[in-house]
Amino acid sequence: MTESQKTCHPHRSDRLPPLPDQDLSAEQRTAVQRISSGPRRGVIGPFIPLLRSPAAMEHLQGLGAYLRFESSVPRALFEMSVLLTARAHDQEFEWNYHAPLARQAGLAEAIVESIARRETPSEMSAAEAAVFYLVSESLYRNEVSEQTYRNAVDQLGIQAAIDVVVATGYYSTLAMVMNFAQTPSCTPMPDAITLDR
Repeated sequence: MTESQKTCHPHRSDRLPPLPDQDLSAEQRTAVQRISSGPRRGVIGPFIPLLRSPAAMEHLQGLGAYLRFESSVPRALFEMSVLLTARAHDQEFEWNYHAPLARQAGLAEAIVESIARRETPSEMSAAEAAVFYLVSESLYRNEVSEQTYRNAVDQLGIQAAIDVVVATGYYSTLAMVMNFAQTPSCTPMPDAITLDR
């Protein structure tokens, strides 16, 4: 999806919009405080509908914080895995949020555009190709070939290869939640829930 392809789907209503502060339960308030005090600084995107299940939201955001901020997977490769996942699930919020991060991390525009078109990029480094096939096979074939497994481990190392697979599952979960909730794709940023002080 190029910048010109961003749409907000005005014909679709947000099924699970942000909750007003006064409607938050004690458990939801605690979840908002925890996520707001971390690197995300607020409840945005998938965490808005997930706040209806605060324990699930907290567990998921903990995993996501590890993947985004602590994993050994190089940023460009991590963001490539997120874009592949977002595209597989046709998840526009996830795409619109992470495409700029991928570019900032150094992922080539040609790769971003190929993923948007559901095409195999014509030029990739060995590590990029390892991520591309690992994520693609995981998402579309529900299995990973021996060659893809070996390439991923050789190029990334076993821990990073596992983290790429975990990231694919994590962002698939977030995409499914946002597709269920019809989370708007062009929510102005930052559109975060933080508790009024």
